[in-house]
Amino acid sequence: MKKLLLMLGAVALFNCSSDDNIIQNPPVDQTRYNPDLTIVENLDNGVAVLDITAELGVEALYGIEYGGGYIFHVDEADGKLMVATDYSSIGQTSWGDHFDLTNSAEIGAGRDNTQQIVDGNLADNSGVPNGLEFGSDDYAFKIVWDLEYAGYDDWFVPSKGAMEAIFDNVHMRGMGNFDEAQFYWTSTKEGYQPYVMTFNPNTFNGDCFLGTCFASNAVVIVRTF
Repeated sequence: MKKLLLMLGAVALFNCSSDDNIIQNPPVDQTRYNPDLTIVENLDNGVAVLDITAELGVEALYGIEYGGGYIFHVDEADGKLMVATDYSSIGQTSWGDHFDLTNSAEIGAGRDNTQQIVDGNLADNSGVPNGLEFGSDDYAFKIVWDLEYAGYDDWFVPSKGAMEAIFDNVHMRGMGNFDEAQFYWTSTKEGYQPYVMTFNPNTFNGDCFLGTCFASNAVVIVRTF
């Protein structure tokens, strides 16, 4: 019996000593870039965009579906993403009122451009030179400005520069959902003429060109975050 008690005591002592010697691994910081995970998994874990691009480069993010659309631009200063998706399922949409406006072609200007066009439609444009009242809110920029889609409500129509970046960084990589048979509005305008674009590489090779406000075209929607 004594031998049995001594053996049990030794085993208990050994187990206690063994437990004391176990090295506890520190908790994993999910917000650090993990090469074993996908880019989307890293983003979902809260890894900073610029930490990902520092490891993989900016182009590694292009065309990835995230945040309601396809990533086409990364702001390398603050890590903000811009995503785009086709919204031509609503059919051809009108420009709205016809009035004089010249705004920005820069990537990232689409939100301000869209708001300028919506605000311009609030005025009575029937009496301005070459002006025309569309007569309803059923036009591309108002539809997008009020849109709730894929769980987000901060959509706008992309600028000329953004549309060309979508073509280069997503469509020409064989990614995205853009229709080569459509003509699309941009939110950039010179005077009375808006810039439009097609994703067909055989037509202007992805460059925007001046169109007319009297046409009806499809829309791409964009958000930034």
